[in-house]
Amino acid sequence: MTGADLVLAAILLTTAPGTPETVPPPDRFPAMRDAVHQLGIEWEILDPRETRYVLTRPEEYSGDLDMLRRRYRELADAPRVADSMRFPDRSQVNELVRFNRAFRKYLDQRQQFETDRAPTLREVIAETDRLYQVWDSVRDARCEFYYVTVRRHALKKLRDQIGENDYLAGTLPPNVPMWRFNEMK
Repeated sequence: MTGADLVLAAILLTTAPGTPETVPPPDRFPAMRDAVHQLGIEWEILDPRETRYVLTRPEEYSGDLDMLRRRYRELADAPRVADSMRFPDRSQVNELVRFNRAFRKYLDQRQQFETDRAPTLREVIAETDRLYQVWDSVRDARCEFYYVTVRRHALKKLRDQIGENDYLAGTLPPNVPMWRFNEMK
């Protein structure tokens, strides 16, 4: 693999999906594949584990290249996976999510018996579900056995859920609507 292979790989990856490409000749295919793999991994649009089956067969060249091109565009503004290290680890997040779901179940049970408070309970349930979505995104971002692209999508979703400033500060909301605890007595 040469510097020219890397430049060509960068051009191939940044071209619009659907742009037809000819398969490199058999003697050039391995070098081109390796260059695309290397850049894909560096740009976090390809997980190292995916190299076992992405761009391995010349007949799947166009489809695999289009997949990487789509990822390049989808993840262009997504945070890098290293950002996930600013958030609690997966085991801590799992505990917070479990409590969120237990609290949600508790609210469902209360709603059956406290019909006079149903509107308020529905609001709290909706808030609890929104907080679950945030923490589920954190959990996905911190899950090291997920592919790098899944984790980056989760970080992008998390940033959209909590806002740019809170994301950059690493400020996460509580796992349940704590502000409601005194109201709900």
